[in-house]
Amino acid sequence: MNILLIGSGGREHALAWKIAQSPLLTRLVIAPGNPGMASLGECVAIKVTEVDKLVALARSMSADLVVVGPESALAEGIADALMKVGIPCFGPTQTAAQLESSKAFTKDFCKRHDIPTAAYETFEDIDAAKAYLKTLPAPYIIKADGLAAGKGVAISPDLPDAYAELEAMMSGRFGTSGARVVIEEFMTGEEASIFALCDGETALLFGWAQDHKRAFDGDTGPNTGGMGTYSPAPIVTSALLDITQRDILDPTMQGMKAEGNPYRGVLYAGLMVEGGNPRLVEYNARFGDPECQVLMLRLKSDIVPYLLAAARGGLKYLPAPEWHEEAAVCVVYAAKGYPDSPIGGSIIKGAEQDFGDGVSVFHAGTSLAEDGSLLAAGGRVLNVCARGATIKEARDAAYDAVSKIQWPGGFYRSDIGWRALS
Repeated sequence: MNILLIGSGGREHALAWKIAQSPLLTRLVIAPGNPGMASLGECVAIKVTEVDKLVALARSMSADLVVVGPESALAEGIADALMKVGIPCFGPTQTAAQLESSKAFTKDFCKRHDIPTAAYETFEDIDAAKAYLKTLPAPYIIKADGLAAGKGVAISPDLPDAYAELEAMMSGRFGTSGARVVIEEFMTGEEASIFALCDGETALLFGWAQDHKRAFDGDTGPNTGGMGTYSPAPIVTSALLDITQRDILDPTMQGMKAEGNPYRGVLYAGLMVEGGNPRLVEYNARFGDPECQVLMLRLKSDIVPYLLAAARGGLKYLPAPEWHEEAAVCVVYAAKGYPDSPIGGSIIKGAEQDFGDGVSVFHAGTSLAEDGSLLAAGGRVLNVCARGATIKEARDAAYDAVSKIQWPGGFYRSDIGWRALS
């Protein structure tokens, strides 16, 4: 099979790493890719939002499947464009991708289909939004309606901070994505990330993990796109999976199909779990980043048949995927200043060394200097991942690898996996 993978981050590096292991693969092309992915396939310098060029590339390479990594490509309608020329795409249409690209769309959809989530209201007028905040107890949750690279959520401890966050959001912090906001009740409990592959009719459970959203140790600091993950997450029990399938995933699949927007691709359900009962925090229309990295390390089955079935239909005929019993941990190595003002251009040494069995370093935001030196070129720059018999063993192996990378311009959390270990 000829496969085109769209994306350039750590999630796509992990997907490329797993796809490259498939005996079904003939040719892997990655657009645009990154220095770490160059050994796995052919990298072509096309941006993920250049839909016409991506479709032309898929046609020129006779792609049997296109796998879309980032949400920005989905929001631009890459799946719709590929559908028009008859190329199977792992990823939802532009309309179906609103489950991620519009938080207001998702909240309204949940209300229509009785999917458990937080109480909320949507606002485009800042004075009305401030008035609503006064009716709620602290802390306050304010979300930009549109895509904001995982950073469009503010958790404010008091009203003055909530007002400041609201004003910043609605005045352009995230561009047009914050022109409309969703304000919702604060949910207590423990977070979990559950993934399902979808083909428009069937939602097949495809792993789970737990993310660390805050920038600094102890879950402090600003929200980020994710500073680390581990899988499996002890909070995800078989009972929780059954409830999530029955009350959240299945009604979503049925509702999207009934409304004329059948959902295909991967559906990432971010949940808040309290007393064994999940409520939907948000949907993402792609693999989480960095959740994808630990899932790919743990996935024992060949991923390609599952991606193809999600794109073309027939997931119900495939067996449940097999997973390694070992745990996996991912530590995000980010540029200083992330998430607000990451400092780029610093040199990274030692990322390509052999760290031993079970350790993988996925590039998330890197580039090469003219002399071949590896440079930081993003906020989250490296994903240092490891597998081990337990979460503690995997975590120790990941942090041992981190300690061997020489990068004064980076920082990382030292407590990834603390909930599981406590």
